[in-house]
Amino acid sequence: MSLRTLLRLPPVQINRRPPDLMYAVNERPPVGTLLGLAAQHTATALAFVAYVLATAHIANLTQEATQSLVTATVLGMAIATILQAYGGKLGAGALIIHLPDPIVMIAAASVIAVQGGGVLAAIGLANGVAGLLVGQAIPRLRAFFPPTIAGVVVCVTGISLIEPAFRHATGFAPAKAISGSRLMIDGQDILISCTTLAVIVALSVWGSRRTKLFALLAGLIAGIILTGVLGRLSGGELLENAPYFGLPSVPVPEVHLDPAVLVAVVLLAVMVQLDTLGTVVLMSKMDDADWRRPDMRRVSGGIRAGSLSNILAGFMGGLPSATSSANIALCHISRSTTRYAGLVAGGLLALVAFLPKSTVALTLIPTPVVGAVETYAAAYLMVSGIELIASRAMDARGTFMVGLSLVAGVGTILLPDVAEQAPASLRILAESGVVVAGVVATLLNLLFRLGVSQRAEKKLSPLPEDAGGTPLDLGTAIVDFVEASGARWGARRDAVQRAAEAALEAAEAIMAAGGNRTVTAIRGSFDEYNFDVELTYTGEPLQLGAAAPVSPSLLDTSDEEFQAELDRTLRGVSTVLLRRLADRLTTGRRDGRAFLRLHFDH
Repeated sequence: MSLRTLLRLPPVQINRRPPDLMYAVNERPPVGTLLGLAAQHTATALAFVAYVLATAHIANLTQEATQSLVTATVLGMAIATILQAYGGKLGAGALIIHLPDPIVMIAAASVIAVQGGGVLAAIGLANGVAGLLVGQAIPRLRAFFPPTIAGVVVCVTGISLIEPAFRHATGFAPAKAISGSRLMIDGQDILISCTTLAVIVALSVWGSRRTKLFALLAGLIAGIILTGVLGRLSGGELLENAPYFGLPSVPVPEVHLDPAVLVAVVLLAVMVQLDTLGTVVLMSKMDDADWRRPDMRRVSGGIRAGSLSNILAGFMGGLPSATSSANIALCHISRSTTRYAGLVAGGLLALVAFLPKSTVALTLIPTPVVGAVETYAAAYLMVSGIELIASRAMDARGTFMVGLSLVAGVGTILLPDVAEQAPASLRILAESGVVVAGVVATLLNLLFRLGVSQRAEKKLSPLPEDAGGTPLDLGTAIVDFVEASGARWGARRDAVQRAAEAALEAAEAIMAAGGNRTVTAIRGSFDEYNFDVELTYTGEPLQLGAAAPVSPSLLDTSDEEFQAELDRTLRGVSTVLLRRLADRLTTGRRDGRAFLRLHFDH
């Protein structure tokens, strides 16, 4: 079997490749470009190994145990990244990079301090099994996870990055002074972070096709060089003392967990899958110019990849991982979503895991430089979340679902002390604004779906009245019905607009056809795949003929013949317009009434 055959990945279906992408999901860049992209993603993910070091510090681990924890965690990240890129049933088939899960860090640290590293097997197993169960069920729950929920999660994820991004970028930290406590910022940190961000943005916006690919790398290098010029580089002693090669010391698995901790880990694993949902949706949307809805099979594969890698990482003595928001922003910077970069990045992560000096070196990237990357990621994620939310029509239900979810998530971020009032087993969930926003959005979506029928009907004879009691004209009544129904059902905005235009054109065609035809009612039905609008009318069913060209010889005919032929041609023009607006037209008779059904793929 050739190497090319081995590297052939399961195909990922996309409707239309966005023209601004350098390398799309299924495209393989040249080797040099591929290595450059993978190196950027690897460096970005490894900068967050600081989470692992913080966990080791809280748990009071020795240097040897810390290094083993780092190695096992990075290996878990590598496995997850490779599975995500490969796709099929065990991955999303996307360039999704994993980093240490910061949410589970505090819980894991306290448990490790008491029970030792072997308890990570139980944490990984509980986390992974819960995720696998969610991944198995989520394809059947499409209606309960519309794009608006993914948009809320993505938007709050961006908002949650603002505080650490500004803190890292400005050196904003408490300082004790004689007059009391005050807050200070570091001017050099601001200069470093602004320079890094300026290079990234400038090359992303105005750079050539090739420089855009390496905008982040150029920004990192510029920031590190400036840090060195200012004499701010540190950590040389840690780098010198790190060994050249290291293997994880696999602890004896400990499968016993305190019930409260077990409940927290399972609930956290379930809620973190909302973040995976948002990540897969965002990557799918970036890859597909005609994106319409989440592909729940890809979401399910993405959840399985993370869950399986967390089980393996736990038994190796590592922490669970989660999808990386910063790496999604890097995909946007480089305009490259090729999953071959994910395969190579996963291989580099696995290689670096056994090279402690490389791991330590990447964790020593200056904090202001990391802050600049987080700032870009925050901006990108917030705008992307808003785009996902705005892709669907919304009525009062949607407005309250999105608004209250954002308030809950942002409120949790702004007032972290509120989480202290939650029960101990749920406190770790209540501390995450992303988790809170996702849970509230899901629950409100379920609540507001109660009593909402996916079918609606309105009588148009006699015409309905407005709030003031004045009868509406036929066109206004039809457009109001379609727009109100589409908003109530959460249909795509473009589909609702197209359906309203088509229904209005259909009504005009029916009335213009004569034969005592009168539109008497309009019906609508919706699911995530189909949006149908049906007009019921008196008289004979409308003949959907094609438009025929008008013969020049008609100029010599009588006025009556000319008008009749012109009317016939205009009716054909209406049919052509309807066929362009709707994906399928059906006409016929039912219950003594003629009908014209307009079908729209959703």
